[in-house]
Amino acid sequence: MKNVSLYDNYKIDFKKNYKTSEKSYYLIFYKDEIYLNEKKEIPLLEINKLKEFNIDFKIYIGEYKNHPCYVINIKKSNEIYYNLKDLYGIDEELFLIAGRGIQVVNWYKNHQYCGVCGTHNVLDDKEMMLKCPKCGHINFTRIAPAIIVSINNKDKLLMAYHSYYKKQNYTILAGFVEAGETLEEAVKREVKEEVGINIKNIKYFASQSWPFPNSLMIGFKAEYDSGEIKVDGEEILKARWFSKDEIERRSKISISSWLIDDFLDNS
Repeated sequence: MKNVSLYDNYKIDFKKNYKTSEKSYYLIFYKDEIYLNEKKEIPLLEINKLKEFNIDFKIYIGEYKNHPCYVINIKKSNEIYYNLKDLYGIDEELFLIAGRGIQVVNWYKNHQYCGVCGTHNVLDDKEMMLKCPKCGHINFTRIAPAIIVSINNKDKLLMAYHSYYKKQNYTILAGFVEAGETLEEAVKREVKEEVGINIKNIKYFASQSWPFPNSLMIGFKAEYDSGEIKVDGEEILKARWFSKDEIERRSKISISSWLIDDFLDNS
């Protein structure tokens, strides 16, 4: 489980025309990777120090450690940038604030034009939303809710091999929530679709913001009810029940590892 919160040292806020002469924290992104200073920290800079960067856009997102905080997207750069997944091993809080930053950057880049009439959107003065000046259609920052579930069957954990994994590694089941369904319905549907079994006693476990690119992972625990494993052959290529001595602990970066650890420690 994570030990820190996004809001331990961060206060969410937005002003389109925020102006400051003091030093500010800048989350500087280039091709979805982040720039860090020589101490592998978010740079705290005076605004004139940004001249060396080829800035595409800059958005104020609140206060971090009692200083203004901005996200910046860069057009071109020769600096060294870090993949967000690498940040977890540096500092967990850094991973969380960078995760918010990259989602704001990608939301802004991906909603430049109105999806209704095609007019160029404008950033609102008071709220973090993009608004069409012609028809009034609005776009707030986007998240995609997804469920993830550990399924216990007589002290064995269901784990599957996913077709989209580059490394051959078994893990627990997950999937996106469909329009019109509850989270619990999404859990049952995904499990039935992917491995063909029925589950019961679904209980909420925890949630995690997962900025790859913009998911909110909602974790559940469940128990096997009935049916035989039959994989869909598309997303899931293999699946079986694993005993505890067959399971290795993983990096604690993701909620999947939290659920696996919970099974190993508490089932």
